[in-house]
Amino acid sequence: MKLAIYIAFKNLLGAGLRTWINVLVLSFSFVAIIWIKGIMLGWDHQAKSQLIEWEIGHGQYWHTNYDPNDSFTWDDSHASPSDTLLNAIKEGRYAAILVAQGVIYPEGRMVPVCLKGINTTQQVLKIPTSFLSQEENSKSSAIPVMMGAYMANSCQLKEGDQFLVRWRDKDGVFDAREMELVKVFATPVPTVDAGQIWLDCSTLQNMMGLNNEITLLSLPSNESNELLFSNEFQFKSKEFLLSDIEKMVQMKSKGQSVFYLVLLVLAMLAIFDTQVLSVFKRRREIGTYIALGYTRSEVVRLFTIEGGVYALLASALALLYGYPFLLWQYRNGFKMPVDVAEFGIAGSNHIYPLFSLALILGTFLLIAFTTLLVSYLPARKIAALNPAETLKGRLS
Repeated sequence: MKLAIYIAFKNLLGAGLRTWINVLVLSFSFVAIIWIKGIMLGWDHQAKSQLIEWEIGHGQYWHTNYDPNDSFTWDDSHASPSDTLLNAIKEGRYAAILVAQGVIYPEGRMVPVCLKGINTTQQVLKIPTSFLSQEENSKSSAIPVMMGAYMANSCQLKEGDQFLVRWRDKDGVFDAREMELVKVFATPVPTVDAGQIWLDCSTLQNMMGLNNEITLLSLPSNESNELLFSNEFQFKSKEFLLSDIEKMVQMKSKGQSVFYLVLLVLAMLAIFDTQVLSVFKRRREIGTYIALGYTRSEVVRLFTIEGGVYALLASALALLYGYPFLLWQYRNGFKMPVDVAEFGIAGSNHIYPLFSLALILGTFLLIAFTTLLVSYLPARKIAALNPAETLKGRLS
């Protein structure tokens, strides 16, 4: 085996430019696959982390009637938790949210919105609820509210602006009040931003006539078995709440597989053609090997090993220019060409790829196996060669 590897290295290095062109193409495929897959893994990690930090915590309790995608269910999606849990909410251990429909009128324009009341003491989510504290906004009679940067920009509002809001309480009676935008915050999660207005939960409860009632509760950790709720609430695990991201990543990964296949086919086609040409041009060498006592399977193995050497040389070359490039990407990230928020999905406009050892080794094994396979296929013709004819330079 050592002799076969030595001969394979010597033959490839002796082929000169043809070998290095194949190695360069193969190394490019190696680096490109790792880079693109790393971007997808990085985006997946960032999106999940940001959803956990900004919206879902480590799990949620939903009212049984609540459907975030159906606003007609919101009017009946509220109930009061136990006294023990209410005390924990006041202490800020959980993020309690009441959801309601409303309409705002910035500068005379009508904009349907989702009113979300959240306890200002909560320490579960990154939403800056401290700006909603009544003590901080006692100078104005308007209701203090917050918006995400995307929502504020679409409504053409800035901090300090006041506007009218209209809502319908639990009895179906319409009411209206002035609101003041006290904080515009930036968030990478569109479902916390687009169409959302955040205000103090107790304020929204008073507006709706719902004493201590909430729609959902975000948990700081997996405490699904520690909270005592009535049958009006259902626990939603973190895995369930992140399932949409999982499905989207799987869909994107399938689309990327086509790109991987194209890169591999281009690289392997070059190696396949090289091996076919090598078998044709080196027929005297092949005959000599057989005449010296090599079995046909050993000669086939020699040509197959040459394909594996291509993978080794490509990996070494990829390490020379790929490592600095991937390290730079890992530290500086990848700037998305479009605003991710416009697609309604969680994720920053600056993605930092993740490159795991499993990804690198998996990619190397995939390329090595494919290279060995396309080297073995043309080498099978050696088994049918006649040593006497090949020594004369003819293929039988």
